[in-house]
Amino acid sequence: MNQIKDRQEEIIEEFSMLDGNMEMILNYIIELGEELSGFPDQERVDENIVKGCQSKVWLVASYANGRIQYKADSNAAITRGLVSLLVRVLNQSSPQDVIDAEVYFPKQIEMDRFIGTQRSNGFASMIKQMKMYAVVFLAKQKS
Repeated sequence: MNQIKDRQEEIIEEFSMLDGNMEMILNYIIELGEELSGFPDQERVDENIVKGCQSKVWLVASYANGRIQYKADSNAAITRGLVSLLVRVLNQSSPQDVIDAEVYFPKQIEMDRFIGTQRSNGFASMIKQMKMYAVVFLAKQKS
């Protein structure tokens, strides 16, 4: 659980260095999206699309050695950057840690200043989907 908190603190620190400069923040988010590892074309199917997002966001998860591995992509540069932040925060965590995680970095970096209501709703949908994967993996682990 501490690794999730530590990763969020790293993100907060990185954004604080941008001094609230909107252009620099948006460019940084786009850069983060460009760093997402390759998303397999065969996973770009309707059932992997996160519902509630304005842009298309594909999200898949796998489970091995007690940890969840998330992969994501989007057809929009800023949304791709936003989902990359979530992957960074929650990736390689246990299902229980993902379920219990409070994702607080968006509030700390004042994300609502640079993304609109639609993207905020989509971001919440991404978190919800990642937590749903964790619930499924936890249930399988216990059965």
